[in-house]
Amino acid sequence: MSYDVELIRSDFPILSRRVGDYPLAYLDSANTSQKPQVVIDAMVDHYERHNANVARAMHMLGAEASAAYDAGREKVAGFIGANRTEEVVFTKNASEALNLAAHSLGATLKPGDEVVISVMEHHSNIVPWQLLCARTGATLRWFDITDEGRLDLAKAAAEQLINSNTRIVSLTWVSNVLGTVNPIAEIAAQAHAVGAVMVVDGSQAVPQLTTSVTGLGADLVAFTGHKMVGPTGIGALWGRYDLLAELPPFLGGGEMIEIVKMGGSTFAPPPYRFEAGTPPIAQAVGLGAAADYLGELGMADVAAHEAAITSYALRVLQQLDGLRVLGTTSVGPEGRGGAVSFTLATRDGLDIHPHDVMTFLDSRGVAVRGGHHCARPLHERLGITASTRASFYLYTLEREIDQLVEALNYTRDFFGRAA
Repeated sequence: MSYDVELIRSDFPILSRRVGDYPLAYLDSANTSQKPQVVIDAMVDHYERHNANVARAMHMLGAEASAAYDAGREKVAGFIGANRTEEVVFTKNASEALNLAAHSLGATLKPGDEVVISVMEHHSNIVPWQLLCARTGATLRWFDITDEGRLDLAKAAAEQLINSNTRIVSLTWVSNVLGTVNPIAEIAAQAHAVGAVMVVDGSQAVPQLTTSVTGLGADLVAFTGHKMVGPTGIGALWGRYDLLAELPPFLGGGEMIEIVKMGGSTFAPPPYRFEAGTPPIAQAVGLGAAADYLGELGMADVAAHEAAITSYALRVLQQLDGLRVLGTTSVGPEGRGGAVSFTLATRDGLDIHPHDVMTFLDSRGVAVRGGHHCARPLHERLGITASTRASFYLYTLEREIDQLVEALNYTRDFFGRAA
């Protein structure tokens, strides 16, 4: 079956909305994706017919809820190519997954140890490591980027960024601002050569690319449900089972224990030792439905559409006077994902603030994001305070890109006249 975007769009009720006189052009999927009816229905059905707590209630509803929760984990594990279902830890989002990784991996860190990240990271992959280093006395170091928006591997090699003191390397797979696809397997090999653990923020990659966590070379991979047509309130941390089994818990509470005595406690095996308290049950059901939906579409076809629509967007956006695309303009597995960030100026060179751009675009039905996109250090590195980001997904059409271009022209000309 060919990839029919119009047919796919009919699965997403919200995409038929209008904004005043304009059809909704939703170009903010890097922020959160829209949800197909099958995901909505799966969650409604769970609440209407199967709602109960898991692993505690021995009645029929409890058994059904437990089975549904376990099925969600099994579907997600299959979607990302995990070796075993127990390698998938459910969290409330990717930020919590990365905090879990930082907290548990950092239990043995000491002064003199080093943690390596990059300047292109989302704040969720910066702040947890800053907190860890402040707590342990370890040193935080980072990859710089080239003028094209790629990791500066030559500079990193010259500075021996990854060395015998490196204990953890944590990088984004796909940048949420630049769209850059990073060479994770190559860097993971460098990390493993010095005995370091490789952590990956897969938030922008897992929804777009065929994912095999075992083939990626990473030890831990964080991602979130709401960017992959799933619900908010659930994310995941995949980890090699042997590594997870060695790590201490992140949070304490019900269900993550083996035996509790007043003198101390022992902990359940993975993934349960990392899932304290009542988990996101209905959200796991929804995420399982999302994994099924994406699997039926075929992630190779999703990635191909993403590349095609991004290529079209880059081509037409670069024809606009006063618009500058941030990062590489090459598209594909070694190029960039479906997030395109840019700055806009009038024909006379007056910069238009991204918040103004975002507001004017919204008035014409185009939903984008303006700001630093939770990546302020990257924007500082680029010499700007903020940017506008249009991000595409499996349901994006060329006519929505055309609507974006028309709205950008209107915005630029309006501010040009005002000046």
